[in-house]
Amino acid sequence: MVPSSKSGMEPILAYTPKLFFDRKEPFYPARVGVSVLRDGESSPSFRRRFAFKDDAVDHVIEFAIYWDYDIQHLYDLEHVWVYVRTDGSVADGEASFHGRYLKALLPDRSNLHGTRLKLYSQPGKHAFSPLPLLFELLPDARICTNEEAGKDGLTLPDWYGGRVRADGETDRLIRTYLHTFRRFTPSFEFIEYEFGEPAETFVPWERLYEEIPARIERELAVIRGELERGSKR
Repeated sequence: MVPSSKSGMEPILAYTPKLFFDRKEPFYPARVGVSVLRDGESSPSFRRRFAFKDDAVDHVIEFAIYWDYDIQHLYDLEHVWVYVRTDGSVADGEASFHGRYLKALLPDRSNLHGTRLKLYSQPGKHAFSPLPLLFELLPDARICTNEEAGKDGLTLPDWYGGRVRADGETDRLIRTYLHTFRRFTPSFEFIEYEFGEPAETFVPWERLYEEIPARIERELAVIRGELERGSKR
């Protein structure tokens, strides 16, 4: 059976990546928007168009993984792409890495468990890699989660237009909240993460897209409340 976002999530979930997070990670995925794309189609949530190089590839499953927070900003969306052959086996994989993407399947395929890719998430920032050592080679791997926590404020993509109010005061609130309450020093010790109830976690991308503005407004209310309570202590 070919996975399809229209025919239910069950066949797709067999390709869900196995994610590993830093032991001190403060944020975990809130929702996953799923799309099934064919050769020549474009991602609805990442600036790329697919051109299959392997004739045996039937489709790619896009997992658009949403966090309410990155350690430096409110709103975070990362991606895993799984290339599926006509026989249902995994041909290849890719994953997002700071606005770009990396190969998610090692050359020896040792991080493929059945049909699930094993990937590590950068502490606080959530970029993906099949090799956790890569994160420790980033010059700001520790600074970004500590001294620079909250520095970007709200990073809502332009495709949302004016659906969420974004201004200097909003950015200030987010910076203060993340820097005061959420900054941390990574351990670079990774533990496996278990996604929540599939029916609550995995949804078609179109549904997640519509939910995100409301989620942001909700989190801004939480931030205001936390900062108000903090000022009275």
